[in-house]
Amino acid sequence: MTLTFTPPTGTDSGAGSGAVHHAEAAAGNAAVADEAVGVLRDALAGTAPVERILLKAAAGAGKSHVLKKLVTDAVAHPGCARVAVIAFTNKQVYPLATALGNELGRDSVCLFASRNRYDDVPADTHTHATVVTSTAGIPVESRVVVATSHKLGARGELARLAAHFAGDDTPEEPGPVFDVLFVDEAWQLPHHLFDKVANAAPVTVGVGDVGQLPPLEIGANPWRGDPGFNPYRAWPTDFDADDRTVTIELPAVWRPAAGHLALWRAFYPEWRELDCVAAPGDRALTADRLTGYAADVWHTVGTGVPTLLEVDGLPEPEAADVDQPLLGQVEKLLDALLGAGFALTSAEYDATGAPTGRQLTARPGDGGDPLITVLATRNQAVDDATDIVDRLRARHSLTATDIVASTVDSWQGQTNGITVAIHPLSGAGRLDEFNSSFGRLAVTCTRGTHGLLILTRPGLTDLLRDAPVRPGTPFGEPGGRHLPRQTHQRILAAFTHSRLKVPPTSED
Repeated sequence: MTLTFTPPTGTDSGAGSGAVHHAEAAAGNAAVADEAVGVLRDALAGTAPVERILLKAAAGAGKSHVLKKLVTDAVAHPGCARVAVIAFTNKQVYPLATALGNELGRDSVCLFASRNRYDDVPADTHTHATVVTSTAGIPVESRVVVATSHKLGARGELARLAAHFAGDDTPEEPGPVFDVLFVDEAWQLPHHLFDKVANAAPVTVGVGDVGQLPPLEIGANPWRGDPGFNPYRAWPTDFDADDRTVTIELPAVWRPAAGHLALWRAFYPEWRELDCVAAPGDRALTADRLTGYAADVWHTVGTGVPTLLEVDGLPEPEAADVDQPLLGQVEKLLDALLGAGFALTSAEYDATGAPTGRQLTARPGDGGDPLITVLATRNQAVDDATDIVDRLRARHSLTATDIVASTVDSWQGQTNGITVAIHPLSGAGRLDEFNSSFGRLAVTCTRGTHGLLILTRPGLTDLLRDAPVRPGTPFGEPGGRHLPRQTHQRILAAFTHSRLKVPPTSED
């Protein structure tokens, strides 16, 4: 059986549509980082009326590097005594504390952790940062305090920190504890949690991916008396038009292969420019022993162009989003790939984005970011995907990081080589708030460095043509939290696609 793939139909072909690559693309991010540093310096010096800096990033833009640059520059400023760095989850603050401690020194960086999570802190974090679980344990000479938003925003915590750092000189009405509050993955933090830490510093810097999932999904705005405010909405959306807020976009992405750029642009159409550091040919998937339609599928995925495979002739699923027969096709394709001795190759870049001339190769057993991630939307579906991954690990003697399964929600902020997923609209009869969520599809499509394969049952095109129009801004909120069908169509136009017909009696 041979499959023929139809090229993407979108007007933006990614690498061939006015894109720049390598150092020229990376220079755009460097210029934006320098601009943000200049604004922050002016705010700390009191020469600019700036209370917030919002640094918007597309997925895989290298925002962690920019955040580290901003923190490092801030603590070197004479008008800055100390800063706080927060994120929504523990798994986000651990690498932040590690990276900042490696840059600034262990004595300068303190991870303020929960007592219940102390044993979960990685050894590398202990090596590069001071880890404490109580306010009194924070060294007063610490320049950077890293914590989750829950920890810093606990009842009375800011007052305890103010007293701790001031000692005997505590004023009756202490002011802000820090000079700058940095919020990593800012668009993941809901308003009601940000409000608990908003007064920690006179200047707030939010850095993050505007296309990711918020931590909570809601069915209705509980603040109906004030339709302009929703405590579960990402907090930066309140300040896009604020006079004391400076908003800056990072114009390049480091994570994706060049062939994915059209897809990235489809998710971030409001960006003035969006380029890709990786150039055509910089990344590849090699698997010489593949045969049959699996060879057609994985060769196409390996080109870096997002790939959609419609599978026809399968038994009916248990539910639209719990589809074991379709997941069975995922297992067959992955089994063929893993049995062919595949590898992922990448051009190495220096800090400026220029190729060093060295090629990197990642194979099963090498460690690092997962080579393959299977993503699912519902918990029951990810249980089925986990069973597949367990069987494949045993069959091919794979490690825990060679191939993983996860819900989309849990995988945001992560990176992997090849992403395999079921399209959230596969088998659906309509677009609802869950299956048409912007963030859920964005996370699904933007984790991979080398390839993206999405499987679906037939009917996706018909669904998007015939489904009732959905607004992209529910609850009177700004932005496109939920995708209308036109947006889905724009995103699908960035995929190459083919159809696999499974004969009723076939075992293949």
